[in-house]
Amino acid sequence: MDTVIARLAEAGPIDQLQVQRLKKRKLALKDQISWLESRLIPDSIA
Repeated sequence: MDTVIARLAEAGPIDQLQVQRLKKRKLALKDQISWLESRLIPDSIA
């Protein structure tokens, strides 16, 4: 996704709305991955 965002930014006229949407989608995916990882790791009651 970083590659797509970088290529859009480098390409001629920049579609700012599309770049912004991709960045938001990337953040949402990172949040989902973090949430899933936290569900896989059991809480330790030490």
